[in-house]
Amino acid sequence: MPAPLVPDDDLYARLELGPDASPEAVELAWRALLRRHHPDVAGDGAEALELAKRINVAHDWLSDADLRARYDADRAGVPAAVAARGASGGRARGRPGPVVDAPWRRAWAPVRRRRPTGPRRTDLVSGPPAERLARFLARVERLTPDELDRLAAAEPPPIAFLATVRRFLAPDAREAFAACETALGARVAHERWAETGVREGLLAAAAEVVLAPFLDDMLAEPFRGRSRERLLRAWDASVDQPRFGPNGSSVEAVIERVRAWGPADVASFLRASTGVDASERPWPAPLDRDEDEALRISADLAAHDVEAAMPVVGMAASPATRARRLGARLGYATALRHAYAPGEYARIAGGCDAVGAPAASSEGPEVRRAR
Repeated sequence: MPAPLVPDDDLYARLELGPDASPEAVELAWRALLRRHHPDVAGDGAEALELAKRINVAHDWLSDADLRARYDADRAGVPAAVAARGASGGRARGRPGPVVDAPWRRAWAPVRRRRPTGPRRTDLVSGPPAERLARFLARVERLTPDELDRLAAAEPPPIAFLATVRRFLAPDAREAFAACETALGARVAHERWAETGVREGLLAAAAEVVLAPFLDDMLAEPFRGRSRERLLRAWDASVDQPRFGPNGSSVEAVIERVRAWGPADVASFLRASTGVDASERPWPAPLDRDEDEALRISADLAAHDVEAAMPVVGMAASPATRARRLGARLGYATALRHAYAPGEYARIAGGCDAVGAPAASSEGPEVRRAR
């Protein structure tokens, strides 16, 4: 069967979406627009029927990974033969992969089994809506500085998806979400609310709490489950989590040791780290960055805090910068030390050990995986 011709319509504009729209946004926009413009609602006229058909065509193409890749390649002016080779998964046969790349592609990767199954934040996804909202706002009011720092460092939530959700809300739902946003701003210090990560992470969780009926109605599985996981991802990886994860005592010991160094200690640290790539952030092979968002945040905060503790006052700019970067590398690795292969952490921390870095146990409190 010959491949279908690429539509000459602007499929993204037809669904009122941008080219980076996630599969969940495509599904939500299609359902919302079809409910608004279906002939049964808009009238059984030729114009309404044609509009409904175009909305369906846009969904058919943008909801299929290969068809969407062909459409994106055509929009970018890529020759049809090259686009077809890329969209067909040529990389698996040793040929070049898709020519046109886009952020939405990551959502089409095979879904891995994640542990544990089922929602972790039952306080946000179960019970009457009013009770869920009250629990959520009360918990926001009790957020600690460490939890706010974790929110600020979390992977940004799907801002484009939230924008799509807001666009298709009924007036009462839009007002309810706006009221929740106001309530959040009143419960978080102004300077923290101004931080993009904090604000967007809280708004994403609020969308799951306040707009769950709308999302349940508009998104079938697996889209609904994926949207819930992404909306709660930053909250889940930040709230009720220790600042530095399971190796907090080790990180704190390193910070104390580094803070107490004198100029000779820093110089010794630099000599022992000769040849080391100071910008390297060695992620342990057994861990998955997507599943272990909470640990990634812990490592980033440890890197920041060890770097800040490095005593470089009075040093020349170049060695001071290298010392800070090496300190960040050390903090990052210390937060993840339990996951490295035997001997790997000792190799990474060799420069610090040369000036008496404290030994630390690999055991610590269990850290919940982020969605």
